[in-house]
Amino acid sequence: MKKLLVTGSSGLIGSEVCLHFAGLGWEIHGLDNNQRAVFFGPQGDTRWNQERLAGLIKNFHHHELDIRDRPGVLDLLAKLKPDAVVHTAAQPSHDRAAAIPFDDFDTNAVGTLNLLEAVRRACPESPFVHLSTNKVYGDRPNFIRLKELETRWDYDDPAYADGIAEDFSIDQSKHSLFGASKAAADIIVQEYGLYFGLPTCCLRGGCLTGPNHSGVELHGFLSYLVKCNLEGKEYKVYGYKGKQVRDNIHSHDVARFIEEFLQAPRVAAVYNLGGGRDNSCSILEAFALTEKFTGQKQVHTYLDENRIGDHICYISNLAKMRRDYPAWDITISLEDTIHQIVDAWKSRGA
Repeated sequence: MKKLLVTGSSGLIGSEVCLHFAGLGWEIHGLDNNQRAVFFGPQGDTRWNQERLAGLIKNFHHHELDIRDRPGVLDLLAKLKPDAVVHTAAQPSHDRAAAIPFDDFDTNAVGTLNLLEAVRRACPESPFVHLSTNKVYGDRPNFIRLKELETRWDYDDPAYADGIAEDFSIDQSKHSLFGASKAAADIIVQEYGLYFGLPTCCLRGGCLTGPNHSGVELHGFLSYLVKCNLEGKEYKVYGYKGKQVRDNIHSHDVARFIEEFLQAPRVAAVYNLGGGRDNSCSILEAFALTEKFTGQKQVHTYLDENRIGDHICYISNLAKMRRDYPAWDITISLEDTIHQIVDAWKSRGA
């Protein structure tokens, strides 16, 4: 039986990957120390998801370990020698990073290096999939010519009609400290592929979402928005008239792409992982879709000040993913995704 190590296994993507590959017959090892609760407080706690995995996956192996613990990581990989590693653990908020720069960089950059070196020593033939972020592009997407529509901003340059591709520059832009730490991790993942020949993959995620997200204000756009709607809590819109656009991909479709990559791994692969144009929405459009499924008006306030480095419009170009792995495509629509998130929050008492 093949062994899969998933870091950040109690988070949204980590838990989805655990369940997906358990269904394929893999032995699942999850590494998580609930650091999200430290970063975001009780609302970010993911122990409930850890318990859910233990109940759903036979012989689920949980490893209470911080990826910043270099000796611990080296020792675990030496003993386990997994057939693949999916690295989703991170400090995920570009707003929070400014307040905890050492924790942010040590988690995102140094933690990733710890894992890569452990893989190189223990199981260099095992594919390593890293959940990166579109924040590696910094604020450069904001300099694409844009047009303002009734409910959203959109690209006004035909070169970006299908979104941003992987050859978009990450240089000479403001990233936020989070974006910088994730860019460092992204580059070192590529380097371990190019320099050592390891089968590595960086997935530069847009808004990765789904019903098992513990969304908070600083991370988890759709999940937190839906939670606010259901609880009648004020949602704060930061700048750009609420017309800023994100493309959203369901965690199940993320896990499916990782499955495709592990079946035919490449060296130093990079992909922009998002929902594409069809699954994109602005905050105003997300309000309308959420209200459709809850029957409740979204309570919100507007602050005429955008977050530092925030994207005005970001849509992932999925052409490279579809070309390299033609068996994969988006299967869950934005509407279905929001509907699932609404049902999930209701079931958890929101």
